[in-house]
Amino acid sequence: MNVLRLVLGIAAVAVATIAAAPAQAQFYFKSKDLRGERVTGAEPGIVGQALPGATPEEQRAALVWNLRAALNVAALQCQFEPTLLTLSNYNAMIKDHEAELAASFTTLGKYFRRTSDSVKAGQTALDQYGTRVYSGFSTVAAQRIFCQTSGRIGQDALFTPRGQLHDLAATRMRELRNSLVPWGEQQFPGGGYAYLLTAAPQLPALGNPDCWRKNIWQDQRCGPVYHRMAAVPADTSVATR
Repeated sequence: MNVLRLVLGIAAVAVATIAAAPAQAQFYFKSKDLRGERVTGAEPGIVGQALPGATPEEQRAALVWNLRAALNVAALQCQFEPTLLTLSNYNAMIKDHEAELAASFTTLGKYFRRTSDSVKAGQTALDQYGTRVYSGFSTVAAQRIFCQTSGRIGQDALFTPRGQLHDLAATRMRELRNSLVPWGEQQFPGGGYAYLLTAAPQLPALGNPDCWRKNIWQDQRCGPVYHRMAAVPADTSVATR
């Protein structure tokens, strides 16, 4: 019995250790841990642009809409890696959390109408805000780490109870924002993958008529063709990250 308890205890510790470690992904042996603290939406840059005078409910709505925008961008930009399931997860989230997403959009619309001079100006401000939010999640240099992060969060959205999407947004928005910064392989911080880049050999002057006589290359004048084309500098290794 004591042995069985010991084995079960070791197994429990191992499972807890695995669960606590950040999930790995398709692109790297070890990905950057981008997890951050929970947010409210009032923090600079978290919901795209500042929302002066926004109530906690309106900030929460902005968080939900930013989460939707990020996963929408991922659904469009990350299909190069189909195992991330960014498209199917996004479509499932839209259907499963339809009511909360609609309520968040309505709340945002009321905020911009309340803080604008007219209904038309409020609608314009809402449209501009939506454009800024979407463009804020578009990335090229950090595409892989963004897609990886969005894939994980999109997966978690499927298991989030209805009406609680704002809680997921508050918990993971910092991580999403952090993923817009390029990060590479973390398992090998000393240089990552290293491979040799050989400098291009110097080609012979094949177009020089002085190097030919009766269509025969003259080694004595211009050097052996084979040796010149095969020569490679001895020390040309370059480590890349």
